[in-house]
Amino acid sequence: MLRSVENHSLPRTAAFFDLDKTVIAKSSTLTFSKSFYQGGLINRRAVLRTAFAQFVFLAGGADHDQMERMREYLSALCRGWNVRQVKEIVAETLHDLIDPIIYDEAASLIEEHHTAGRDVVIVSTSGAEVVEPIGELLGADRVVATRMVVGEDGCFTGEVEYYAYGPTKAEAIRELAESEGYDLSRCYAYSDSVTDLPMLESVGHPHAVNPDRALRREAVGRAWPVLDFHRPVRLKQRLPAFSVPPRPALVAAAAIGAAAATAGLVWYTTRRRNSVV
Repeated sequence: MLRSVENHSLPRTAAFFDLDKTVIAKSSTLTFSKSFYQGGLINRRAVLRTAFAQFVFLAGGADHDQMERMREYLSALCRGWNVRQVKEIVAETLHDLIDPIIYDEAASLIEEHHTAGRDVVIVSTSGAEVVEPIGELLGADRVVATRMVVGEDGCFTGEVEYYAYGPTKAEAIRELAESEGYDLSRCYAYSDSVTDLPMLESVGHPHAVNPDRALRREAVGRAWPVLDFHRPVRLKQRLPAFSVPPRPALVAAAAIGAAAATAGLVWYTTRRRNSVV
């Protein structure tokens, strides 16, 4: 059970959450494939391919090499996409696609960490155009994601500027700790994948959520808590405290920030500057 109140005389703390299969039940990147198809960004063949990738991901069969191939495929797929159009599609379909697949248990944890005075940070390999609106929906304080290069024409070039994956997530957490004054020894982290081992190792309170086999072995060997999240629920139905913004507000939120990313392969860190306690 989390402590109900954070001691504000101590350094600040945060809870770092991986997104896919940790906070939501599917891949945030692949969930929007049908919406991108309807928006004319991808063809039917690409929809089928991303559907298969979603199946592999949910089955826990995507290893490091497969994830790298998926990254390369989606990077090439998004080349030429208009950034503004991607943002609008995500904002318009966010309620229908993401709200129903948020884990009840994760929503409760986010609420508990906020009640305890901790910041909540979403750390995801998916991109800002997907992750940032989801973070807004969840009430997260900050977001870390992948960033791709955007050309002068406002379209993705297909080149990845920064990939938030594996050790890079841990680096981003350490940078945030330095800039925001977090005491990582008192911070929390949650993930389902062994690829996030560096992120989990960087905090004092790591947790394995719906872990793959490799992460489960690590968690058991290190006596880390293993959590089972399996109840997706709409936020409006379970938590009055989670205020779901209306669609126009989400469109505006998706349009804010540096030009970035696509279908979940874009890196982005939103740093809302708070005064250090």
